[in-house]
Amino acid sequence: MQTESNSPHRITAIGAIASGWGIIGFYSLVTFAMVRLSVYTVEAFAQPFTLLQWFVLMVSLVFMAYSEGYKGFQKSYSPRFAARVHYLSSQANGLQLLLAPLFCMGFFNAPKRRIISSVLLSSMIVTFVLLFKLVPQPWRGILDAGVVLGLIWGLITTAICCYQAFMTSKPIVDPEVC
Repeated sequence: MQTESNSPHRITAIGAIASGWGIIGFYSLVTFAMVRLSVYTVEAFAQPFTLLQWFVLMVSLVFMAYSEGYKGFQKSYSPRFAARVHYLSSQANGLQLLLAPLFCMGFFNAPKRRIISSVLLSSMIVTFVLLFKLVPQPWRGILDAGVVLGLIWGLITTAICCYQAFMTSKPIVDPEVC
């Protein structure tokens, strides 16, 4: 649980570095994935789409924007990530500094439920990536377009949540630090 004191939030040197590394590491990982997936999306658009393919593209975009972008990132992941970044800024230790992106993503120093959730989510993403490799073009690019949209939404909402966490007295949600 978050330790709350009556004193104002004080950013330490190690905390500032840990917070920065947590954000940069996370953004690097997600941006790398977006760039790799975007290649397949651009490749898919080099071919003419059938009416069915256009329909699947629209469904994929709407579904992933809602499920990954809005429900996944905006309503759940981004506020928690921002709360953990905020926590690091004043209370980071050596291990949290070294592994700040993983800490912010909830892989350790979190309740068992959060760690299991983080591991399962990551495993699910890896599984989908491996399965999507088996899908031929343009279908792979069509599906990847939705994923890229969800990731863009996620990066934007994570930035907003991190900004809000530092501009208010405390984050919107509990960072769930154990």
